Amino acid sequence: MEANLVLPYRSFSTSSIRNRNKMNTYKYKKIPYLLCSILTKPPANNQNHNAETTTASCSKNVYKDNWFDRLAINHLSQSIQATTGLRNNKSGYEGLAEAATMVYSNFNSRRQVNLVVEALQWAFPKPILSLMKMVLPQSKWAREYCAAFTTVFFSWLVGPCEVKESEFKGRKENNVVYIKKCRFLEETNCVGMCTNLCKLPSQLFIKDTLGMPVNMVPNFDDMSCEMIFGQDPPPPDADPAFVQPCYKLCKLSNKHQRDCNSQVKKKDVEIS
Repeated sequence: MEANLVLPYRSFSTSSIRNRNKMNTYKYKKIPYLLCSILTKPPANNQNHNAETTTASCSKNVYKDNWFDRLAINHLSQSIQATTGLRNNKSGYEGLAEAATMVYSNFNSRRQVNLVVEALQWAFPKPILSLMKMVLPQSKWAREYCAAFTTVFFSWLVGPCEVKESEFKGRKENNVVYIKKCRFLEETNCVGMCTNLCKLPSQLFIKDTLGMPVNMVPNFDDMSCEMIFGQDPPPPDADPAFVQPCYKLCKLSNKHQRDCNSQVKKKDVEIS
């Protein structure tokens, strides 16, 4: 493969810290990293490569959503639009992706995370979540139940997934959801949208509503992801996801000036 280094670019990664303040928002700090843009020729085979050098998008999956999938997709899309006040006329997963893109393009990192958490709280009835938290104390059964529940009821959001076994405190458990190719990441093709609008809000929402820690570990080379129930995510400054450059052909590169993961924009500086 022939590669040419185009331009080194220094930026900052803005990430979420688990603590809340009195205004019910999440605090952030900046982590420096170096971002490089590299132009490459397509590989001869169909192997996946690092996200710094490719778009990590080979053939795009085609999804055949059933009535439940369409209902769930439109419900979450409408919840995001109602929370942000930003409307679009698209339907289906395209409408959901557009709603997420509007959040990402119009708000700073801190607000992005909080808006998605609010939208999730809007989408899922609080009494049901409170009941689930009561009947799901920390246990092997609870962790395995959350993993199985996710694969059955949320494949419309993340794509085909399966339960995998892992070691939890010296014991084998089926507490990991393996997402073969994340539908949201494939649709948006943006590392920053993955971390700011999916990974962080999901970890916070599940922990706060169900009392269940979960660590989402995206693989930006092949767009797969693991959700490890029962495992606390690492702090942002130790999480590899927050120092990951975006794809070369990120759909929003013209809007975030290649700082898609950090989202360091003028409005971020003004609010901080």
